[in-house]
Amino acid sequence: MNLPFDFIEQTRQLMGAEACNELCEALTRETPVSIRMNNDKCPLHPLHATPVAWSKGWYLDYRPTFTFDPLFHAGCYYVQEASSMFVEQALRQYVHEPVVMLDLCAAPGGKSTLARSVLPEGSLLVANEVIRNRSQVLAENLIKWGHPSVVVTNNDPADFAELGGVFDVILTDVPCSGEGMFRKDETAVSEWSLENVNVCWQRQRRILQAIWGCLKPNGILIYSTCTFNREENEDNVAWIARELGAEVLPIETDAAWNISGNLTGGEFPVYRFLPHRTEGEGLFLAVLRKTCEDSYEPASKRNKKNKPTDKKQTVAYPKAVTEWIADHKQYEFSAENGTITAFPATWKDLYMRMKQTLRVIHAGITLAEQKGKDWQPSHSLAMSTQLAPQVFPLADLTYEQAIAYLRKEAITLDASIPKGYVILTYQNHPLGFAKNIGNRANNLYPQEWRIRSGYMPEEVKTLLF
Repeated sequence: MNLPFDFIEQTRQLMGAEACNELCEALTRETPVSIRMNNDKCPLHPLHATPVAWSKGWYLDYRPTFTFDPLFHAGCYYVQEASSMFVEQALRQYVHEPVVMLDLCAAPGGKSTLARSVLPEGSLLVANEVIRNRSQVLAENLIKWGHPSVVVTNNDPADFAELGGVFDVILTDVPCSGEGMFRKDETAVSEWSLENVNVCWQRQRRILQAIWGCLKPNGILIYSTCTFNREENEDNVAWIARELGAEVLPIETDAAWNISGNLTGGEFPVYRFLPHRTEGEGLFLAVLRKTCEDSYEPASKRNKKNKPTDKKQTVAYPKAVTEWIADHKQYEFSAENGTITAFPATWKDLYMRMKQTLRVIHAGITLAEQKGKDWQPSHSLAMSTQLAPQVFPLADLTYEQAIAYLRKEAITLDASIPKGYVILTYQNHPLGFAKNIGNRANNLYPQEWRIRSGYMPEEVKTLLF
């Protein structure tokens, strides 16, 4: 790897020659493989794995062929870089009761799925991504994770201003110059420049200014990047505290984790994961508590501008659909434009405000979609941890059948399987729906999620338990 000269010089000035040399050497080594289990679906310990000290994640001593592992598509685990899992410590140490949390720059969904697993039960997570195609990937990963108390949006940070201060926690894993991704992404090396660093820290401040009014007084902001320089890290944290009004908070850590601290001489606590000291990629993280009061009025009291909105056509639907999920009395149901959605009743009012203000691309559980006169169960329902047992017959697939299904190929089921909608499973974990019509089964796996590769690798390694 040919690291940019300016990067080396900048890093040497920040951390000294010896640490800079050690860091640059570490960037030539292979990236560790790490995952997090979805304990709501698969509370098992993988084999050939060691724990990530600061999270309930695992380092693997081999690299599974994730694309060809049905349990990955079932949402049983998520492939996440180990350093990023440190967000778990911030949430566990400062969030102890149900909250409304916003993950502002959330795609592809690693920190969102982690947050959804760690947040106290009864919390609501809003996961946002400004780039449209990335927001679809974010929605896919959160749907597979299966928790119902989630909203996925596709908005610019400024779009949230209309909501006012509704969030107890905001995670801003802001777009950065990506120095911590150098050994994973050659493009990050080729695109790096001092000019880009300057663009990034200024963009980061604009993002923070745009979203600050949406954080409640005394609310928690988690600020993170995957880069090493001070401009995007310590300097921005100091700016948030000084200009926006915040107190920088400590996180209790273990010295054995080898996390580095503030490299600029500042007294406020920050947490740096450096690849020559910790087993993971580069990460910077700080936790801040908002100390200022805002002059924002509640959205309901403001003079709202006339905004173009999509016309929603409400349709009637069979009430039996509501019983497709467990604890269905805890949910609010709606049927608009041929889609039935279940959303936690606790957050109904806030969800309605978000629908009026934001571009919502997924929320709660999508139960069914209207196909002619029929209501076809949605893939979101199959992935949900709230899927009611014994509503649909199950058909457990072999590995070869599971891969064919995930490629959206034709599936033939055993003659003992009833006709109608069937949940196809692999090792008893739902993969999705098929409609069994006897001599064949219509494959209902989402077209855009299918395995696109037409060949099977010579050696397939799946996650072992």
